[in-house]
Amino acid sequence: MTSVPSDTPLMELYAALFSHYGDPHWWPAETPYEVIVGAVLTQNTAWGNVEKAIAGFGDNLTPQVIADMPLTRLRDVIKPAGSFVRKASTLKAVTAWYAGYGWEVAAVQRQPLQALRVELLAIHGIGPETADAMLLYAFDFPTFVVDAYTLRLCGRYPLAEGGYQAVKAYFERNLPRDAALYNALHALIVLNGKAHCRKRPVCEGCPLAEGCKKRMG
Repeated sequence: MTSVPSDTPLMELYAALFSHYGDPHWWPAETPYEVIVGAVLTQNTAWGNVEKAIAGFGDNLTPQVIADMPLTRLRDVIKPAGSFVRKASTLKAVTAWYAGYGWEVAAVQRQPLQALRVELLAIHGIGPETADAMLLYAFDFPTFVVDAYTLRLCGRYPLAEGGYQAVKAYFERNLPRDAALYNALHALIVLNGKAHCRKRPVCEGCPLAEGCKKRMG
């Protein structure tokens, strides 16, 4: 991982979270393509529902299987994840995009990050968070993923202000361009968001409580 001064605000935050939770070992998937599928399925639903949908594929969650599967059948398989009509169409479209690279991770990794991001955002049903999750977790590109937990943290801790792009730019400007670091920090923010930094915060035991404006306010 690229070295960076440990006393910068984001690295202090990372150190506090890592010390508390350890290595999160994210994303929970067997293959890069499973990450792509999971990134679509997890939109607006709990991860447990995604796991149920993925389990419906058995050992056959491959781009070839989804490309060949009738749309109606695909909808049935992913139904536990909700919004299955829209998500099935998005899965078909992103699988077709991946086919353009021969369904090979290395072929995708040879392309410029920003060009790939533009391609993914052009697919109906893929927004910035989903695109960045695919690029980071499936293809190891250094693009920081911003989600609701990150935005909430930034509103309570003395970090960035603004929406998705502003917060993403802040993290990427103040951290080394390192996919492993982005991976771990985003995952740790999610873990802490679920345990402590909820809509109604649970401040007791939070590893970030000392510097949190919400707690001090």
